Amino acid sequence: MTDAYWIWGLLLAVGLGTFLIRFSFIYLFGRVNFPPAVMHMLQYIPPAVLSALVWPALVLSKGQIAVDPGSHRLWAGLVASFVAWRTRSILLTLVAGMSALWIFQWLWG
Repeated sequence: MTDAYWIWGLLLAVGLGTFLIRFSFIYLFGRVNFPPAVMHMLQYIPPAVLSALVWPALVLSKGQIAVDPGSHRLWAGLVASFVAWRTRSILLTLVAGMSALWIFQWLWG
């Protein structure tokens, strides 16, 4: 029974810790004037996080790097990258990338 209490306590502590870390940034962002250099650096965080989430899905297969010319996901990612570069629209990028993926899967199974 003590193991269950220890695990629940750990989960609550970790949850509270992550909440406080996120809350502190939200709270401080509205009340503290950051230098322009910091504000400039902060604008690169969302694209960096998004690329860290997307690239493994495009170039990894079963835990191994698989940059294959026949990869539907890789080609769809390239289409989405091109649309993002040309339009700078998140919605068009998502629509183009998913449409390309579905079309490539349908054409080349």
